Amino acid sequence: MSTKSFRKYHSMELQASPPPPYQSPTALRVFKKSYSFEFPTSPQPPTIRPEDQIIHHPSHQQHPLVRLTTTLPNLFTCSGCKDYGAGKRFACQQCDFQLHEFCALSPPSLDNHPLHPQHLLLFNPKSKQGAKCDICNKPTKGFAFCCSAAACSFQMHPCCAMFSSEMKFSVHPHSLKLISTSGGGDPAGFVCSECKRKRSGWVFRCTVCDYHLHAVCAKDMINGLQANGIKAPVKPNKLASAVRIASMVITQFIGGLVQGIGEGLGQAILQDAMRGRRFVSIRRRAA
Repeated sequence: MSTKSFRKYHSMELQASPPPPYQSPTALRVFKKSYSFEFPTSPQPPTIRPEDQIIHHPSHQQHPLVRLTTTLPNLFTCSGCKDYGAGKRFACQQCDFQLHEFCALSPPSLDNHPLHPQHLLLFNPKSKQGAKCDICNKPTKGFAFCCSAAACSFQMHPCCAMFSSEMKFSVHPHSLKLISTSGGGDPAGFVCSECKRKRSGWVFRCTVCDYHLHAVCAKDMINGLQANGIKAPVKPNKLASAVRIASMVITQFIGGLVQGIGEGLGQAILQDAMRGRRFVSIRRRAA
Protein backbone atom coordinates (compact mmCIF):
# COMPACT_ATOMS: atom_id res chain seq x y z
CA MET A 1 0.00 0.00 0.00
CA SER A 2 1.40 3.39 -1.01
CA THR A 3 0.04 5.18 2.02
CA LYS A 4 2.26 6.53 4.78
CA SER A 5 1.52 3.99 7.50
CA PHE A 6 0.34 5.08 10.90
CA ARG A 7 2.91 3.11 12.87
CA LYS A 8 2.50 4.65 16.27
CA TYR A 9 2.05 1.92 18.86
CA HIS A 10 -0.17 2.39 21.87
CA SER A 11 -0.34 0.16 24.91
CA MET A 12 -3.46 -0.72 26.80
CA GLU A 13 -4.14 -2.96 29.75
CA LEU A 14 -6.56 -5.82 29.14
CA GLN A 15 -7.38 -8.60 31.50
CA ALA A 16 -7.14 -12.13 30.20
CA SER A 17 -9.40 -14.78 31.69
CA PRO A 18 -9.09 -18.57 31.76
CA PRO A 19 -10.95 -20.42 29.01
CA PRO A 20 -14.52 -21.73 29.49
CA PRO A 21 -16.20 -23.25 31.40
CA TYR A 22 -16.62 -19.98 33.28
CA GLN A 23 -16.88 -19.53 37.01
CA SER A 24 -18.90 -16.72 38.50
CA PRO A 25 -17.46 -13.27 37.67
CA THR A 26 -16.41 -12.71 41.29
CA ALA A 27 -14.56 -16.03 41.41
CA LEU A 28 -12.69 -15.59 38.13
CA ARG A 29 -8.95 -15.88 38.48
CA VAL A 30 -7.91 -12.84 36.44
CA PHE A 31 -4.38 -11.73 35.76
CA LYS A 32 -3.17 -8.53 34.09
CA LYS A 33 -0.72 -8.35 31.25
CA SER A 34 0.51 -5.69 28.89
CA TYR A 35 -1.14 -5.75 25.49
CA SER A 36 0.53 -3.89 22.64
CA PHE A 37 -1.75 -3.08 19.73
CA GLU A 38 -1.14 -1.12 16.55
CA PHE A 39 -4.29 0.71 15.50
CA PRO A 40 -4.30 -0.06 11.77
CA THR A 41 -4.97 2.38 9.00
CA SER A 42 -6.14 -0.18 6.48
CA PRO A 43 -9.20 -2.43 6.56
CA GLN A 44 -7.27 -5.41 7.94
CA PRO A 45 -8.30 -7.08 11.21
CA PRO A 46 -5.92 -6.40 14.09
CA THR A 47 -3.41 -9.10 14.97
CA ILE A 48 -4.47 -10.83 18.16
CA ARG A 49 -2.32 -13.31 20.03
CA PRO A 50 -3.82 -16.74 20.83
CA GLU A 51 -3.74 -16.02 24.54
CA ASP A 52 -5.82 -12.85 24.05
CA GLN A 53 -8.97 -14.65 22.89
CA ILE A 54 -10.76 -13.91 26.18
CA ILE A 55 -10.66 -10.44 27.73
CA HIS A 56 -12.31 -8.34 30.40
CA HIS A 57 -13.34 -5.02 28.90
CA PRO A 58 -13.85 -1.93 31.10
CA SER A 59 -17.24 -1.27 29.47
CA HIS A 60 -18.55 -4.72 30.48
CA GLN A 61 -16.84 -5.69 33.70
CA GLN A 62 -19.48 -8.17 34.87
CA HIS A 63 -18.67 -10.80 32.21
CA PRO A 64 -15.64 -11.80 30.12
CA LEU A 65 -15.72 -11.28 26.35
CA VAL A 66 -14.73 -14.07 23.98
CA ARG A 67 -13.32 -13.45 20.54
CA LEU A 68 -15.55 -15.24 18.04
CA THR A 69 -13.51 -16.30 15.03
CA THR A 70 -15.93 -18.63 13.26
CA THR A 71 -17.98 -17.48 10.29
CA LEU A 72 -20.66 -15.13 11.66
CA PRO A 73 -22.43 -13.52 8.70
CA ASN A 74 -25.24 -12.09 10.82
CA LEU A 75 -25.66 -8.37 11.38
CA PHE A 76 -25.11 -7.06 14.90
CA THR A 77 -25.04 -3.70 16.64
CA CYS A 78 -21.83 -3.00 18.51
CA SER A 79 -22.53 -2.30 22.18
CA GLY A 80 -19.59 0.11 22.19
CA CYS A 81 -19.92 2.49 19.24
CA LYS A 82 -23.61 1.59 18.58
CA ASP A 83 -22.86 1.06 14.89
CA TYR A 84 -23.45 -2.04 12.74
CA GLY A 85 -21.01 -4.88 12.28
CA ALA A 86 -20.76 -8.44 10.98
CA GLY A 87 -18.25 -11.26 11.14
CA LYS A 88 -15.53 -11.49 13.79
CA ARG A 89 -16.17 -9.79 17.11
CA PHE A 90 -15.78 -9.99 20.87
CA ALA A 91 -18.98 -11.22 22.48
CA CYS A 92 -20.30 -12.02 25.93
CA GLN A 93 -21.39 -15.63 26.36
CA GLN A 94 -23.88 -14.73 29.09
CA CYS A 95 -25.69 -11.73 27.60
CA ASP A 96 -26.08 -9.86 24.32
CA PHE A 97 -23.05 -7.58 24.71
CA GLN A 98 -20.90 -7.52 21.54
CA LEU A 99 -18.02 -5.35 20.34
CA HIS A 100 -16.24 -4.83 17.03
CA GLU A 101 -12.65 -6.01 17.26
CA PHE A 102 -11.41 -2.45 16.76
CA CYS A 103 -13.77 -1.21 19.50
CA ALA A 104 -12.71 -3.93 21.94
CA LEU A 105 -9.04 -3.17 21.27
CA SER A 106 -9.19 0.60 21.01
CA PRO A 107 -6.20 2.18 22.80
CA PRO A 108 -6.71 4.90 25.42
CA SER A 109 -5.23 7.52 23.09
CA LEU A 110 -4.09 8.11 19.50
CA ASP A 111 -1.14 10.41 18.95
CA ASN A 112 -0.35 11.91 15.54
CA HIS A 113 -3.26 10.18 13.83
CA PRO A 114 -3.19 10.93 10.06
CA LEU A 115 -6.75 12.31 10.10
CA HIS A 116 -6.06 14.68 13.01
CA PRO A 117 -2.29 14.91 13.55
CA GLN A 118 -2.31 18.30 15.27
CA HIS A 119 -3.77 17.07 18.57
CA LEU A 120 -3.84 14.00 20.80
CA LEU A 121 -7.08 12.01 20.56
CA LEU A 122 -8.47 10.43 23.73
CA PHE A 123 -10.75 7.41 23.86
CA ASN A 124 -14.16 8.31 25.27
CA PRO A 125 -16.57 5.46 26.15
CA LYS A 126 -19.60 7.75 26.00
CA SER A 127 -20.08 10.57 23.52
CA LYS A 128 -21.92 13.81 24.10
CA GLN A 129 -25.58 13.74 23.15
CA GLY A 130 -26.17 15.11 19.67
CA ALA A 131 -22.51 14.95 18.65
CA LYS A 132 -21.43 13.70 15.22
CA CYS A 133 -18.34 12.02 13.85
CA ASP A 134 -16.26 14.50 11.86
CA ILE A 135 -15.33 11.82 9.31
CA CYS A 136 -18.58 10.02 8.39
CA ASN A 137 -20.98 12.68 9.77
CA LYS A 138 -23.03 10.03 11.59
CA PRO A 139 -23.97 10.50 15.27
CA THR A 140 -21.48 9.32 17.88
CA LYS A 141 -23.67 7.48 20.39
CA GLY A 142 -21.02 5.52 22.25
CA PHE A 143 -17.28 4.88 21.88
CA ALA A 144 -15.39 7.70 20.16
CA PHE A 145 -11.97 9.27 19.95
CA CYS A 146 -12.24 12.92 21.01
CA CYS A 147 -9.68 15.68 20.65
CA SER A 148 -7.87 16.58 23.86
CA ALA A 149 -7.50 20.26 22.92
CA ALA A 150 -10.03 22.43 24.74
CA ALA A 151 -10.73 24.62 21.70
CA CYS A 152 -11.12 21.68 19.27
CA SER A 153 -14.29 19.59 18.97
CA PHE A 154 -12.93 16.95 16.57
CA GLN A 155 -14.11 13.41 17.22
CA MET A 156 -14.52 10.18 15.28
CA HIS A 157 -15.79 6.63 15.62
CA PRO A 158 -13.25 3.86 16.29
CA CYS A 159 -14.18 2.48 12.86
CA CYS A 160 -13.32 5.81 11.23
CA ALA A 161 -10.07 5.88 13.16
CA MET A 162 -9.10 2.82 11.11
CA PHE A 163 -8.89 5.10 8.05
CA SER A 164 -5.70 6.69 6.81
CA SER A 165 -5.22 9.70 4.55
CA GLU A 166 -4.62 7.38 1.58
CA MET A 167 -5.83 3.81 1.23
CA LYS A 168 -6.74 1.03 -1.17
CA PHE A 169 -10.06 -0.82 -1.06
CA SER A 170 -11.11 -4.01 -2.80
CA VAL A 171 -13.86 -2.20 -4.73
CA HIS A 172 -11.38 -0.09 -6.72
CA PRO A 173 -7.95 -0.81 -8.23
CA HIS A 174 -6.39 2.60 -7.47
CA SER A 175 -5.34 4.33 -4.27
CA LEU A 176 -7.91 6.67 -2.76
CA LYS A 177 -7.14 9.89 -0.89
CA LEU A 178 -9.43 11.02 1.90
CA ILE A 179 -10.75 14.56 1.38
CA SER A 180 -11.98 16.49 4.40
CA THR A 181 -14.91 18.89 4.52
CA SER A 182 -12.48 21.76 5.16
CA GLY A 183 -10.10 21.32 2.26
CA GLY A 184 -9.43 19.75 -1.11
CA GLY A 185 -12.84 20.46 -2.60
CA ASP A 186 -16.46 20.02 -1.57
CA PRO A 187 -17.06 16.38 -0.58
CA ALA A 188 -20.82 16.96 -0.40
CA GLY A 189 -20.77 17.73 -4.13
CA PHE A 190 -19.35 14.34 -5.15
CA VAL A 191 -21.54 11.42 -6.17
CA CYS A 192 -20.35 8.26 -4.46
CA SER A 193 -19.54 5.51 -6.94
CA GLU A 194 -20.98 2.89 -4.58
CA CYS A 195 -24.24 4.34 -3.19
CA LYS A 196 -24.78 6.70 -6.19
CA ARG A 197 -25.72 9.55 -3.85
CA LYS A 198 -24.43 12.89 -2.60
CA ARG A 199 -24.09 13.30 1.13
CA SER A 200 -22.10 15.14 3.77
CA GLY A 201 -18.98 13.74 5.42
CA TRP A 202 -15.47 13.07 4.16
CA VAL A 203 -14.90 11.37 0.81
CA PHE A 204 -12.23 9.07 -0.59
CA ARG A 205 -11.19 10.32 -4.03
CA CYS A 206 -9.26 8.34 -6.61
CA THR A 207 -5.82 9.66 -7.49
CA VAL A 208 -6.12 8.35 -11.06
CA CYS A 209 -9.76 8.44 -12.20
CA ASP A 210 -13.09 9.99 -11.23
CA TYR A 211 -14.00 7.40 -8.60
CA HIS A 212 -15.37 8.67 -5.26
CA LEU A 213 -16.28 6.76 -2.12
CA HIS A 214 -18.05 8.19 0.90
CA ALA A 215 -16.26 7.56 4.18
CA VAL A 216 -19.56 6.30 5.59
CA CYS A 217 -19.76 3.78 2.73
CA ALA A 218 -16.13 2.77 3.23
CA LYS A 219 -16.96 1.85 6.84
CA ASP A 220 -18.84 -1.20 5.56
CA MET A 221 -15.52 -2.43 4.16
CA ILE A 222 -13.98 -2.29 7.63
CA ASN A 223 -16.79 -3.37 9.98
CA GLY A 224 -17.36 -6.69 8.19
CA LEU A 225 -20.60 -5.87 6.36
CA GLN A 226 -19.19 -5.97 2.84
CA ALA A 227 -17.17 -9.12 3.52
CA ASN A 228 -20.34 -10.87 4.64
CA GLY A 229 -22.55 -9.55 1.83
CA ILE A 230 -24.67 -7.36 4.12
CA LYS A 231 -26.00 -3.89 3.43
CA ALA A 232 -26.50 -1.66 6.45
CA PRO A 233 -30.20 -1.08 7.15
CA VAL A 234 -31.36 2.38 6.19
CA LYS A 235 -32.77 4.11 9.24
CA PRO A 236 -35.94 6.11 8.48
CA ASN A 237 -35.53 9.87 8.30
CA LYS A 238 -37.44 11.51 11.16
CA LEU A 239 -38.55 14.49 9.04
CA ALA A 240 -39.69 12.25 6.19
CA SER A 241 -41.61 10.07 8.67
CA ALA A 242 -43.30 13.14 10.17
CA VAL A 243 -44.25 14.43 6.72
CA ARG A 244 -45.60 10.99 5.77
CA ILE A 245 -47.72 10.79 8.95
CA ALA A 246 -49.00 14.35 8.45
CA SER A 247 -49.94 13.51 4.86
CA MET A 248 -51.88 10.47 6.02
CA VAL A 249 -53.74 12.52 8.63
CA ILE A 250 -54.60 15.24 6.09
CA THR A 251 -55.71 12.63 3.55
CA GLN A 252 -57.97 10.94 6.10
CA PHE A 253 -59.36 14.31 7.17
CA ILE A 254 -60.12 15.36 3.59
CA GLY A 255 -61.59 11.94 2.85
CA GLY A 256 -63.86 12.21 5.86
CA LEU A 257 -64.79 15.76 4.90
CA VAL A 258 -65.65 14.73 1.35
CA GLN A 259 -67.62 11.77 2.66
CA GLY A 260 -69.48 14.07 5.05
CA ILE A 261 -70.19 16.54 2.25
CA GLY A 262 -71.36 13.69 0.04
CA GLU A 263 -73.72 12.41 2.72
CA GLY A 264 -75.04 15.89 3.39
CA LEU A 265 -75.57 16.54 -0.31
CA GLY A 266 -77.39 13.25 -0.69
CA GLN A 267 -79.64 14.06 2.22
CA ALA A 268 -80.38 17.50 0.78
CA ILE A 269 -81.30 16.01 -2.62
CA LEU A 270 -83.55 13.43 -0.92
CA GLN A 271 -85.25 16.14 1.13
CA ASP A 272 -85.81 18.27 -2.02
CA ALA A 273 -87.22 15.25 -3.80
CA MET A 274 -89.62 14.55 -0.92
CA ARG A 275 -90.73 18.19 -0.83
CA GLY A 276 -91.31 18.04 -4.59
CA ARG A 277 -93.48 14.97 -4.24
CA ARG A 278 -95.58 16.61 -1.51
CA PHE A 279 -96.02 19.73 -3.68
CA VAL A 280 -97.23 17.64 -6.66
CA SER A 281 -99.57 15.69 -4.40
CA ILE A 282 -101.10 18.90 -2.96
CA ARG A 283 -101.69 20.37 -6.45
CA ARG A 284 -103.41 17.17 -7.59
CA ARG A 285 -105.74 17.28 -4.60
CA ALA A 286 -106.50 20.93 -5.26
CA ALA A 287 -107.32 20.19 -8.87
